[in-house]
Amino acid sequence: MSFPRQQARTRRFTIGVPRAFQISPDGRRVAFLRGRDGDDGLACLWVHDLDTGRERVVADPRAVGGAAEEDLPPEERARRERLRETGGGIVSYTVDRGFTRAAFTLSGRLYAADLAGDGGVRELPAAAPVVDPALSPTGAAVAYVSGGALRVVDVEGGRDRALAEPDAPGVTWGLAEFIAAEEMGRFRGLWWAPDGSAVLAARVDESPVTRWTISDPANPGAAAQTIAYPPPGTANADVRLAVLDVLDVADVGDSGGAAPEPRWVEWDREALPYLVTAGWAAAADGAPEVAFTVQSRDQRTLRLLRADAATGAVREVRAETDPVWVEIMPGVPAHTEDGETVWIGLCAEGAGGGVRRAVFVGDREFGPREDSLRAVLDVDGGHVLYSASPAGRPGETGLWLLDTRTGAARRVSVPGAGDSPGMESGRLRGGTLVLQRRDMDTDGVRTLLLADAASEAPRPAGEIRSLAHAPDLPRPRPAFWSAGERRIPAALLLPSWYEPDPAAPLPVLMDPYGGPHAQRVVRARAAYLTSQWFAEQGFAVLVADGRGTPGVGVAWEQAVHGDLANPVLEDQVAALHDAAERFGCLDLSRVAVRGWSFGGYLAALAVLRRPDVFHAAVAGAPVTLWELYDTHYTERYLGTPEERPAAYARSSVLEGWAEPHRPLMLIHGLADDNVVFAHSQRLSTALLAAGRAHTVLPLSGITHMPSEETTAENMLLLQVEFLRTALGLPAKPEAAR
Repeated sequence: MSFPRQQARTRRFTIGVPRAFQISPDGRRVAFLRGRDGDDGLACLWVHDLDTGRERVVADPRAVGGAAEEDLPPEERARRERLRETGGGIVSYTVDRGFTRAAFTLSGRLYAADLAGDGGVRELPAAAPVVDPALSPTGAAVAYVSGGALRVVDVEGGRDRALAEPDAPGVTWGLAEFIAAEEMGRFRGLWWAPDGSAVLAARVDESPVTRWTISDPANPGAAAQTIAYPPPGTANADVRLAVLDVLDVADVGDSGGAAPEPRWVEWDREALPYLVTAGWAAAADGAPEVAFTVQSRDQRTLRLLRADAATGAVREVRAETDPVWVEIMPGVPAHTEDGETVWIGLCAEGAGGGVRRAVFVGDREFGPREDSLRAVLDVDGGHVLYSASPAGRPGETGLWLLDTRTGAARRVSVPGAGDSPGMESGRLRGGTLVLQRRDMDTDGVRTLLLADAASEAPRPAGEIRSLAHAPDLPRPRPAFWSAGERRIPAALLLPSWYEPDPAAPLPVLMDPYGGPHAQRVVRARAAYLTSQWFAEQGFAVLVADGRGTPGVGVAWEQAVHGDLANPVLEDQVAALHDAAERFGCLDLSRVAVRGWSFGGYLAALAVLRRPDVFHAAVAGAPVTLWELYDTHYTERYLGTPEERPAAYARSSVLEGWAEPHRPLMLIHGLADDNVVFAHSQRLSTALLAAGRAHTVLPLSGITHMPSEETTAENMLLLQVEFLRTALGLPAKPEAAR
């Protein structure tokens, strides 16, 4: 099987990889999602027993009526698109505090599974279609959304009732709005109180938001899809929070009873309109409080607030401000067993006026001082698990365990995990650490278990197997280095069959993302599979993470403020020239660039603004006009179009073209609701008006994630043929056939 087909069929070799871990309170059992093998796209719910090392399937979608083609409600399709979820079967689940039950959906129907014994799986009599269910901490009930209403169904009695229903057109309860899910990392809109007595819920009113339409020209008889999409400078959804009591079955009677009156949690929503996170925490007297973070429209202020669940009275716990922007950091706020708030905050860095990020517990500042803090992953009792990149090595991510009582933090290591640098993430509960590791020694992901992780002598406790296929491809062996004066993280991949020869240099293919929130230069073999395949076609493939990418530091991330084009493009050019000088086998007369999303934006910029350097480009789903992207992302870097029109002009792909004209292929899904097709259409129209020939590959029915097997396979093949033709290259090199 060819690599493009294998990669498409295995969804980039993710089928069969365990994920979505939940750990029992005693740390002895771990639940996770995984198919039955590397070809099984229907994920099952499994439990791994640390004492016996055995795994068992708790819920298989085939056995509970989910083996047929999925029939997903629109809200669930949208939620999966925001999550970049391409899988099928059981794609998410929640468990109760005692790890006795799990709840999940299949095709809009609600199921509960027994985790403690052999109680099996049963469907609950919920109002279909069910979206984003959450099992209560006690395991007695499930909260979910259906038809925009927030509902609760009892697991045992089956009594179902509405807690809140839409009171106007455009209103939903219990779901995350587009901006929260796409840009802020908040995918939920409902949160159970710790004792199961109430649900905190978001009321979202999308009526002020601009409406756009997405149609499918391949199906002219189909109705166009209307979406609420807020471009920069326009109104966002109006988001409020309310506490809703969950009445006992005896209280609601046979008719279900009236919905409870919401107790509103009020804050200055005009000054702080973005609801970033929400949940619950314990007050000093142990009573549950609402804990939530909110952000200003210009994103220079982020505040952590708490509210009395009974009265709605709000007080400020912490505030972060920055004259550029305050980054939303994953995993916070969290809370220790003593109720202290765990936070990631900004600190002064030396006398130069710079800033860095640190872990705070209450008012106490902890590390890391030299490393680049990435996320808080879990809090287990008085221990905080966080991830960070070592100083000067942004392509590595390790795990640290902080003891909040002693202040000591140590790097977590698992014997047998390998000594090479890698990318690690994890979950921690009951003293058990589930550590997932990607590195250059393995093709995919290893999931390692460590018992007594917080003790002086943590113990290896087995491994949860990945069943993913190994790629049919020569092993990527990138050369890593820091390029140029700015020390840009870079990696170069050569064909496995090529012996470096200055007399026979290779054409260059730059393969960047190059923008905020994503890295390409990482110490993980799986990150380079597509790049290596392109290398095998006869290219020297260069990957560079310029200014704006994460892992280096706050100043590096903020270097794109006011200009999303010039810094990132300059760094790609600098990395290219440094690589040519360093390696001596790159043909700078034949340089192409390809990318997707921000990488597609960067590819189009490169060939239009610097045709003296780049000779062909493939731009996939590119942002071309930032006026057409969303509020939260775009305004963070450029402000609003009314306030800073020059920043939008500087960052536009439609500005600053140079000669000569170079070949450009645009690839875009017609069903993309993140970077809508209008971006490529506007650029194509401008190119046509300028008399510049170009290629447009529209993908009917494809969203921002082209995961359909045939489409994903042929996209790679067509890109290679386009680049060969554009650069005047011969057919596939004999050595690569």
